[in-house]
Amino acid sequence: MDITDFISNFPFDISTSEPWKITSEIKERIETLIQQLDSEFDIENGIAIHKTATIEKGVTMKAPLIINAHCRIGAHSYFREGVFLGTYVNIGPSSEIKSSIICSESAIAHMNYVGNSIIGSRVNFEAGSIAANHYNERDNKEISIKYKGEIQSTGLNKFGSIVGDDSKIGANAVLSPGTILEKRSVVKRLELVDQISI
Repeated sequence: MDITDFISNFPFDISTSEPWKITSEIKERIETLIQQLDSEFDIENGIAIHKTATIEKGVTMKAPLIINAHCRIGAHSYFREGVFLGTYVNIGPSSEIKSSIICSESAIAHMNYVGNSIIGSRVNFEAGSIAANHYNERDNKEISIKYKGEIQSTGLNKFGSIVGDDSKIGANAVLSPGTILEKRSVVKRLELVDQISI
C-alpha cells in the first residue's frame, strides 16, 4: 500500500507499505522535523507555530506539534500527542486532534475528533464528524484495514483513518477505526463507515 496513492503531496519521507504505522511513530517524526524548521516558526517546548498562523483563545497545545503557514486554529481546540498541520489548514472551535497528520488546505470544522489518522489535502470534515481510533465495544481491540478486497491487521490498538485528497466527510458522520478512503471520497451526513464488520 502506497500512501501517495491517497495523498499526492505527502509531507513526510516514508519507506513503508504499512502507512498506518506512521501515526504510532508520529511523535518522533515531528520532533525530528522541528529541529529542521527555520526562523519563520516560533518554537518553544516542542511546539512550532508558523508566524503567519492564527491561533484563537483557549487552545490547548501539547508537544510535539507543528502548525504550518496560514493555518487558522479555532477557539478551545485541543492538540495532543503529536500533530502535524500542513499549510492553510483550518481547525474549527472545540475540535480535538490526536497523533495525526492533516495535509494542506484541509478543514476540520467545529466539534470534531480526529485520532491517529492521516488526512489528505483539501479534505473537508463537516461539524461533528469523527475519525475514531479505538474499538471500545470489542474485546479484541486490534484494528484491521480492508484494502483492495483484502483484510490486513495493523497490529495496532489505536489507529483511525487514511482519508485521500479532496474527500468530503459529512456532518456527524463517523469513520470507524481502520477506515481507508480513496481520493475524492464522499461520506454522507450521519453515515457510519465500518469497512470491517465483526
